[in-house]
Amino acid sequence: MAAPGENLRIDGDRLWESIMEMAKIGPGVAGGNNRQTVTDEDGEGRALFQSWCEAAGCSMGLDQMGNMFARREGTDPEALPVYVGSHLDTQPTGGKYDGVLGVLGGLEILRTLNDLGIKTRHPIVVTNFTNEEGTRFAPAMLSSGVFAGVHSQDWAYEREDAQGKRFGDELKRIGWRGEEEVGQRKMHAFFELHIEQGPILEAERKDIGVVTHGQGLSWTQVTVTGKESHTGSTPMPMRKNAGLCMARILDKVDEIAWSHKPHAVGAAGHIDIYPNSRNVIPGKAVFTVDFRSPDLSVIEDMERRLRDEGGQIAKDMGLEIAFEKVGGFDPVEFDKTCVTAVRDAAERLGYSHQDIISGAGHDACWINQVAPTAMIMCPCVDGLSHNEAEEITKDWARAGADVLMHAVVETAGIVE
Repeated sequence: MAAPGENLRIDGDRLWESIMEMAKIGPGVAGGNNRQTVTDEDGEGRALFQSWCEAAGCSMGLDQMGNMFARREGTDPEALPVYVGSHLDTQPTGGKYDGVLGVLGGLEILRTLNDLGIKTRHPIVVTNFTNEEGTRFAPAMLSSGVFAGVHSQDWAYEREDAQGKRFGDELKRIGWRGEEEVGQRKMHAFFELHIEQGPILEAERKDIGVVTHGQGLSWTQVTVTGKESHTGSTPMPMRKNAGLCMARILDKVDEIAWSHKPHAVGAAGHIDIYPNSRNVIPGKAVFTVDFRSPDLSVIEDMERRLRDEGGQIAKDMGLEIAFEKVGGFDPVEFDKTCVTAVRDAAERLGYSHQDIISGAGHDACWINQVAPTAMIMCPCVDGLSHNEAEEITKDWARAGADVLMHAVVETAGIVE
């Protein structure tokens, strides 16, 4: 395959301006964004993205999960497209770059190729996957999961938000439910550019993270049942404190994760205490333990220890406990050829880089099941993400998009 020359670079200023323009839609309260999936704001962001793609000469496809596909034709009508993209939806208190960089970085590739009059043998398609965040409708990566056959479409449509609204109904309401069958598209390869959402690249002063693996994830919901009673008048030996039991189990979760250092992690992010009153000993605690590791055997060991050791803690305290696995996916190893294309692009462009494991889930993790896939990461300030203070520099965005373009164009094949 022809490798593009070192002078082939994206327009970093144009990319940055596009990111800032998208950030005006669904602004947060502290400088970030609240553009949750299948809201009116999501619909507005989609319309802006579509207008940019059409201005770049692309046709737009839309499937029944609302996934958007902006296509730039190649010279070979029989060649499978090279896909690139991420997501435009955000957390309720999200940043301006998580997901958006990957979508608009893909658009910038097409704009740059147009500017330079470069043709590729394979078509290039820029994708916006619906509901990657999973914050309004769980689980995360919902639509890429349907695309990859992990979830059924009917099941996805029935997901409900906190107000009882269904995903399928809301997708139709905002006008972004297409007619195309989900998952019918075949991919030559898929590349996703993303901010790291962690502190490693910035700490190591690296421009580019070459993502070789994605951590597997396990979510277990734990319900501890004790007995509500007065905080002042119940003697210590007679208490059945579900909150205290939860605290002891969470300390055990931390210990379990540390025992599999350096790559395993564990914590509880969702916690509910009942009745959550100042002068009532908690009678019930419900919390979700999030374990992650790039090694499936490690995840399985952490799950087992949570159930065994957490169960023993509850038993010793005379409390009831129940465990329910509510989400997860196995670790991902990305395609070696695609990963090499990313690494070679960073080398060719002179960007400092290192191999990295993604600690977060991404659409690429599901697409990897149906097409050769790789990811590229750029640093983010202090590793902060899913926060309105999320920040990257224009140079980091440019470097990531440069590497993305070289990897995509090399895979798509330049036509002289």
